[in-house]
Amino acid sequence: MNIGFVGVGRMGANMARRLKDRDFHVTAVYDTNRAAATSLAAELGCPASQDLSEVTAESDVIFTVVSDDAAMREIFGRSGDNLLVNARGKLFINCATVSPQVHINVEKMAQKAGAQTLEACMASSITQAREGSLYLMCGGSEDAFHKAEPILKELGSTVRFIGPAGEAAKVKALVNMVMNINTAGLAEGLALGTALGLDLEMLRKVFSQTGAASRVLETDGEDMQNREHTCFFSAAHAAKDSGIARDLAGSLGLDLPLARATKDQYDRMVAEGLGELDKSGIAEITFKDRHKHSGDHV
Repeated sequence: MNIGFVGVGRMGANMARRLKDRDFHVTAVYDTNRAAATSLAAELGCPASQDLSEVTAESDVIFTVVSDDAAMREIFGRSGDNLLVNARGKLFINCATVSPQVHINVEKMAQKAGAQTLEACMASSITQAREGSLYLMCGGSEDAFHKAEPILKELGSTVRFIGPAGEAAKVKALVNMVMNINTAGLAEGLALGTALGLDLEMLRKVFSQTGAASRVLETDGEDMQNREHTCFFSAAHAAKDSGIARDLAGSLGLDLPLARATKDQYDRMVAEGLGELDKSGIAEITFKDRHKHSGDHV
């Protein structure tokens, strides 16, 4: 089975490496960042395609790991060159966090071209992509899921079928919405603790043993304290994903004040040039005296 990748940033590149390690034949990679594509292609021993249609031609299964709704529309719907050129019989596994309707629309476009799609939303980060321990939530037809499942099991420790196209994307939007709210809340708790003169090592320990415990405390608490924000999940992506959840809520007439406030904070990070920090970097605009506009809401 020949496998191609479109989008070989932090996540896509590690997924390709993992499948290569598991003896899958990675036959083509593509990225708008040509240097990233050529570097990974040299590492994997495959071509760095210059056209999207080349990836489709060289592959039976194509993974897409792109940045947002616009990028998804572009790779499947661009005039002239796109992934659906001569795509009959191909399977596209779309892993980006994008709006549910985009997945639905892409599935319809692929069906017209004689191809299948599956959304495989990832609730994990770059380390898990490399180790093959992603948490994958899948949406699409059951037939597409069963075709993709043997490959996905090499990438994920949990591979869960959620339902038709768009359903897994809804779940992923909620996962990231809650995660981002938790991250912002933790930053506020630690920032206030610092302002009160409390020892943060002690405070984090107390949090971990009480109702303040969370997965985010485990992954981001020490980083917030130490100002270590190496990017595993960027603030820019947190802003984008919180926006997906906000828009879903808005379409249903539902007001989510915490989600809205959290998105505002991540939007602020992007506006202040901090968008490529890890999501834990929200501490930089929350702790007093850290960033030029920090502490405004503590």
